[in-house]
Amino acid sequence: MGKVRVAGFSVSIDGFGAGVGQSLQNPLGKRGPEMFQWFFGTRTFRAMQGASGGSEGTDESYAERSMAGFGAFILGRNMFGPIRGPWPDEAWKGWWGDNPPYHAPTFVLTHHPRDPIAMEGGTTFHFVTGGIRDALDQAKAAAGDKDIKIGGGVSTVRQYLQAGLVDEVHFAIAPAVLGQGEAIFAGLDLPALGFKVTEHVASELATHVVLAR
Repeated sequence: MGKVRVAGFSVSIDGFGAGVGQSLQNPLGKRGPEMFQWFFGTRTFRAMQGASGGSEGTDESYAERSMAGFGAFILGRNMFGPIRGPWPDEAWKGWWGDNPPYHAPTFVLTHHPRDPIAMEGGTTFHFVTGGIRDALDQAKAAAGDKDIKIGGGVSTVRQYLQAGLVDEVHFAIAPAVLGQGEAIFAGLDLPALGFKVTEHVASELATHVVLAR
């Protein structure tokens, strides 16, 4: 069985994993893109946008690892879109257009049922109302021997970490100070959860830190 991983999770120096005020115009929250400058220029990100080229080196290595080798993904409701409450209709199908970057079964945590959505490229969104353990059980069944990625956002990652369900975490600590946003580390005792730093590599745009149990 594969690992449960958090990978490519960008964090500001002051510990925020997203800016405030997420909306259709600001998917990462206000000032959220400042944390992802390490990712936006990589070959992996450009390929996700259907473009060629992009940087190589440290950032690309971690970017590639953050999307490769996964047999299933788990996302919080906010990672799927800006809509809150009951689904008003079936129109919204995610931030990414017809061909999302996951290319694997993707389980979206929500309180409101919705039928699965099959997209181009092998991504099918499944909407899970039974909580984080139910979503993980479904993801494990879908992933087989491959890893499962907890794709965010902050609340979802925190819940899985606090429940002791994550094997490895990669934080990309960006040289940005947001001042406010969604705090990833508040009340989270990673050593008590069994995590130790196993890698730390700095590039010009981020310090990449991997913790594992």
